[in-house]
Parts: sequence; C-alpha cells; structure tokens
Amino acid sequence: MKKFNLLSFSILLLLLIASGCSTNEQSKKTDEQQQEASDQEVELTISAAASLQDALTDITATFEKEHPNVHITYNFGASGSLQQQISQGAPVDLFFSAAEDKFDTLVEEGLIEKDKGIDLVGNELVLVVPKESDKGIKAFKDLTKAEKISIGTPETVPAGKYAKETLEHLKIWTAVEKKIVYAKDVRQVLTYIETNNVDAGIVYKTDALISPKVEIVATAKENTHAPIIYPVGVIKNSSHPKEAQLFYEYLQNEQSIITFKKYGFKGLQ
Repeated sequence: MKKFNLLSFSILLLLLIASGCSTNEQSKKTDEQQQEASDQEVELTISAAASLQDALTDITATFEKEHPNVHITYNFGASGSLQQQISQGAPVDLFFSAAEDKFDTLVEEGLIEKDKGIDLVGNELVLVVPKESDKGIKAFKDLTKAEKISIGTPETVPAGKYAKETLEHLKIWTAVEKKIVYAKDVRQVLTYIETNNVDAGIVYKTDALISPKVEIVATAKENTHAPIIYPVGVIKNSSHPKEAQLFYEYLQNEQSIITFKKYGFKGLQ
C-alpha cells in the first residue's frame, strides 16, 4: 500500500511539473505573439483635401520616424469626391476634409463618430494671377477684364464653392460665369494659372504660397463666403482603429499645428 501511494504521488508530481512547464511555455508564446502584433507593420489610408498635401507630407515624415511600424498612404483630391468614395465603401482610415458639409455627411451616415472628429485648421481664399501678368487684375472686381478664370467645380471642390459664394456676394458672378474654367481640385486651378492657361484663379492662400509662379492680388473677406474649416476624423470601420486614432491625435499636437501654420493654415484650437 505504501509503495502504491508513493507511486501515485510520483506520477501526480510529474503531471504537475509537466503542466507547469506547459503553462509557462504557453505564456511565453502569448507574450511573443503580443510583441509580434505590436511590431507588425500597418498601412493607414487617409483621404485628404488636395490643399493639405504639402503640410501633411511634412507631418507624416516626422510621424513615421517616431512610429516606424506605421506607414501612411494618401489619397489627395477634392473633398466632395473623397467623401463620395468613402460613402460608397472605399477602404479609408481617416478623412481630412476642406469643408464641414462633406465631413458632416459622413457623420450623418454613421461612418464617422462625432467624438472621433475635430475642426482642426482654417484657411483663406485668395485671388491669384500669373507672375508678370499685364491684365490689370488687382482685385475681385477686376475679374470682368479677364478672358478666362479658373475655380474648382463648386459641387465637389470646397474652394470652388467658396469662390462662387464670394463672386455672388460681390455681385459679379453673372458677369464672369461664362469665363469660368472649372477644375477638379485647387491644385489644378493653380496649374492653370502657373501655365498661363487662364488670366486669374481663386484658390486657398496655402496653395498660392507654395508657388513661385503666381501672385496673390487680393484676399476674400470672411463675410463673403462660408467659414473655411478643415475637419478631420477617424472612419468608424477603419481596419486599423488603434493606429488611426494614434495619427488623429498626432495631428493635433503642438508641433503638427506649427507645421500647418508654416504652410499658411490658421489654428482653430
């Protein structure tokens, strides 16, 4: 009987040791898997207004140095077109719009939660002409002298909508409407002006400042158009919500705001 008890005790002891080793090994594997997950490379897709391109390129370079496992891919374009793509199911992690109404549409559709969005920066609307222009265009009222004027398509390009509002407020839209050359986004408007394909154009101040080939001749007063506000938010069905939230918060830090201001944006916070 004593031998039997001793044998049973020995077997039980071996089983407990084996179980402990198995548990430790499983715990080790779990820790390794968690480490691998945290080091796993992630690619974020961000749809952003074309006017944000230069500022975001700078900010992203710094962010990726600090977070080497996160790579950001941008889809730059007109806010209205980008909003429509997201509404139709395009796989996007963040949306950075140049207009509140396009952003609000996604909130209303349940694609962005209200507490995952913020009005981050502002901009100004300016009238620009090619460098060395001799058309005598020095103010918005002088646009009647132009043969061709470019603005973004108002239905999809916020800058185009603001431009039309300004011209209507100044009572000159009817006089210049037939001279308008519509563009897919503000960068295309800028290109038309730089290449002298048009006599003048209306773009954001931030776009005009980056081009040595154009001259700002007038700035639209704030009461001539709706407020120019850029909201940004995390898409609800993001494939990488943790990393999307990380970059969303990074855009709001002091250094990022300084970078936005360097490119002519106005801080709102």
